[in-house]
Amino acid sequence: MASSSGNSNSTSSSQLQNSGSEEELHMNVMDQRKRKRKESNRESARRSRMRKQQHLDDLMAQVTQLSQDNNQILTSINFTTHHYMNLQAQNSVLRAQVTELSQRLDSLNQILSYLNTPTATATATSCNGLVYETDQCLETSGDHSFNNPFNLPYLNQAIMASPDIFQYY
Repeated sequence: MASSSGNSNSTSSSQLQNSGSEEELHMNVMDQRKRKRKESNRESARRSRMRKQQHLDDLMAQVTQLSQDNNQILTSINFTTHHYMNLQAQNSVLRAQVTELSQRLDSLNQILSYLNTPTATATATSCNGLVYETDQCLETSGDHSFNNPFNLPYLNQAIMASPDIFQYY
């Protein structure tokens, strides 16, 4: 019996040893899994930081590009506004010139119409050195120089104007 109890002691001690080594084995496996998981998590975090940095770099490049585009658009707007203001000033000058020339033309047309209308109520007309009470001189002479404005010397002269008179408008 002694041997049987000895056997049972050795069996239980070997079982304890086996269970101890199994536990150690199980703990080693668990430690290895933890280490792999930690390493995997570290690698995943590193990749995530790299993606985040790349995204940030892309956004910074986009900000730079959009700023350049914005500056280009502002420059274009300023140039167009300046050009518009110049054209508006030129248009204003041209409108003033049109108004002045229209007034001159109206005045000249009034003068021509006045000169072309017969003056039947003239009180004293001079013709060939003689003074008449009516327009007999115009009717009798073939000249009709007073009625035809193109025969008058001061109307046959061209109106001279220099182009610099328009630069002050």
